[in-house]
Amino acid sequence: MTEPVHGTPAYDGTLGVEEETDASDDRTRMSFLDHLDELRKRIVYSLYALIAACLFTFFFWEKMFVFLATYFQQQGGQLVYNRPMGAFMFSLYVCLLSGLIIASPFIFTQVWLFVAPGLYAKEKRLVIPFVLFSTILFLCGAAFAHFVAFPAMWKFFASYQGLGGIQWLQNIDDTFTFYIGVILGLGLVFQMPLLVFFLSKFGIVSARFLMKHFKYAVLIIFIVAAVITPSADMMTQLVFAAPMLGLYIVSIGVAALFGKRKPVEV
Repeated sequence: MTEPVHGTPAYDGTLGVEEETDASDDRTRMSFLDHLDELRKRIVYSLYALIAACLFTFFFWEKMFVFLATYFQQQGGQLVYNRPMGAFMFSLYVCLLSGLIIASPFIFTQVWLFVAPGLYAKEKRLVIPFVLFSTILFLCGAAFAHFVAFPAMWKFFASYQGLGGIQWLQNIDDTFTFYIGVILGLGLVFQMPLLVFFLSKFGIVSARFLMKHFKYAVLIIFIVAAVITPSADMMTQLVFAAPMLGLYIVSIGVAALFGKRKPVEV
């Protein structure tokens, strides 16, 4: 066996393997408790951002209060509150919702930072596109809910007014709770193309897979639209099914453009 030269460590045959492993896998190794601590930290930071945004929007609570109260009553019915703190709580919820919208880019950033340790270096560089497009898609979903989905559903509810001489009095708590659900629900639904982008990047789904199961997707979309739509009218259901179907088609294009490529067999 060759003796090592003076001042030079002996070669044990493992150094090169370790260096190759470290160079090929630049992901951060974390234990289960480390993941929990990281999750706690991201949630706390998101809450800080939400509180700061709510404090900012509190200066404009009265204008937002009048705007939403007028908006709700334009859809039909008379807005009332039957609890002493009903209107006060409504003003706080308005600030909370607007603060959430303002803080959404920071919150999406925290989501990315929680996932980032498990990604490679080239994948971590997608942070800016992720935050940008997730925020844009969330705002698009919220806008669709505000201008299309909520008015369509609420006007259907109001259509029963006058039957048998009844009058519809909208409770401010129930109205705003329903409104928040529609806003946040469609804001999350509009994340579909971004979700498919990452699933296709990791090779979990492909454009071919999405196209192959297109008929099943259409069936599921119309079932979901029928469940969440209060009216049995086909046109009203199309109002809800159309954006989901459009997002699915967009997702197919996203998977085709950015999906993980299979290695070419030589």
